Amino acid sequence: MPQAEDRCATPSPATVPGRACGSCTLCCRLPDIDLFDKPANAWCRHCIAGKGCSIYEERPSVCRDFLCLWMTDATLGAAWDPSRSHMMIYRQGPQITVLVDPDHADIWRLEPYHAQLQAWADQGASTGGYVIVFQQDDVFKI
Repeated sequence: MPQAEDRCATPSPATVPGRACGSCTLCCRLPDIDLFDKPANAWCRHCIAGKGCSIYEERPSVCRDFLCLWMTDATLGAAWDPSRSHMMIYRQGPQITVLVDPDHADIWRLEPYHAQLQAWADQGASTGGYVIVFQQDDVFKI
């Protein structure tokens, strides 16, 4: 599973106007966060599920700098809102990483998600890009 530190190596792009994390806390659950000794798919000890971070004002840069793809890509519609899609997606160089909520493990195989993930993989293939999906303990490269 990718480390949170890897995801935040570069500054986050601007948030799409009108989008906010709201009650979504998938970034507090799905990735490994070494700084907090937090394994993948376990809640961060600072997260209040459905509400957010209990140390929000003092949260470290690894958390402060991260925005998922839905927050930064205006082309993604409402279906991609992580609280609806049950996936946290981000770009990392030529790779698009998809972390799937274990409570909805197969959702990435359903439409409209699977077709878009395949399209991203096809678009990136000529330049070495790909999509990687983390579904519980399984990893899939598209």
